[in-house]
Amino acid sequence: MPKMPSERKEEQYLKERDEFFKALPKLNRRQFIKVAMASAAVALAKNQSPPHSFQLVEAVEAKQGGGTEVKFRFAYISDTHLYERKLNERFVRAALKAVQDVNALDPQPDFVLFGGDLAQLGQPEELKLGKEILSELKPKLYMMVGEHDWYLDLGEKWIELFGKPYYSFDHKGVHFIVLNSVLVDDYWTETKMTPMERMKFMAQLDNPKGRPFTVGRGYGDVGKKQFEWLKQDLAKVSKDTPIVVFSHSPLYKYYKPWNFWTDDAEEVQALLRPFKNVTVIHGHTHQPVFNRIGNINFYGMLSTAWPWPYAPTGLPKLTIKMNRADPFDQFDGTGDGTVEVLANGKANKIYNLWSREPMKVTARYLESGGKEEVPPVPVDPSF
Repeated sequence: MPKMPSERKEEQYLKERDEFFKALPKLNRRQFIKVAMASAAVALAKNQSPPHSFQLVEAVEAKQGGGTEVKFRFAYISDTHLYERKLNERFVRAALKAVQDVNALDPQPDFVLFGGDLAQLGQPEELKLGKEILSELKPKLYMMVGEHDWYLDLGEKWIELFGKPYYSFDHKGVHFIVLNSVLVDDYWTETKMTPMERMKFMAQLDNPKGRPFTVGRGYGDVGKKQFEWLKQDLAKVSKDTPIVVFSHSPLYKYYKPWNFWTDDAEEVQALLRPFKNVTVIHGHTHQPVFNRIGNINFYGMLSTAWPWPYAPTGLPKLTIKMNRADPFDQFDGTGDGTVEVLANGKANKIYNLWSREPMKVTARYLESGGKEEVPPVPVDPSF
């Protein structure tokens, strides 16, 4: 029986892909990045790759009369989980696509923030590959660390490549705070784990030896110094200034067995409570998840690598759950979104899922306890 055109096209694609990746080991790292980015651009032009792989955030200010206008934009990339390129090209392609998309934005965003878990096992080659991919970004880049980046060498390579694991900056009237929220108490020294044993335990979703993440509690002097720094940093900021906090783990207690959790979350929230408007945007959970505690709105972000399932308990009641991901579509359940930080300091979050319709979650929805402006949940016809 003669093959259908779609079958011939698929065979040709697979052949070209195999030839492409067989040639990659012969390239040096710089050549690899340039060739792969060119390939991503061609794929985008042919509609052979997902339309989004970064997260664009818009901060806006009020016009006269109560309207809004865009004040500035920044892009957000998170949870790429890179292996060395010889082991996994799928996550590399997603990261390259993210860079390609950000660079194609017009106008360009003011800066880009990376939300953690650049690497999968924290190995120097994974982190170096991630840095070289991200170095192709045109805008300024801010980095945030995840547990997959930290626990092979307790942050030594990360700090060498990217600098401080926690810091703050001000941009056009908004105070941004970037935290290292993945600190855990030492459970490896007494049992004489090797660095890779420790890293592999930390990379598990349900680490049987794990300890809960913290910002400041435990973890010796590292955590204590960060918590003191956070208190001093916030003491310098007016209570009317909008605060946007980036943490890798959620700054609340969601599901402890998977460490979707920050053990000293209440202590961090207490520091943020005096401020008029606070938004926390986190990675790690690889899913749309929404919460409101006191004056703080929380938004979980999507991953460029894969979606996690929702936990069996503890899911914040304001979460609008997406359908389970299609296992035959490698990009389903992943994607990007936009965050509009309004003049009043509140934020609206739009999720652009690569293989689904977008969904929007507003600050009014969170602040009303889910009673106002319930966003439409996209219906996936394949389920």
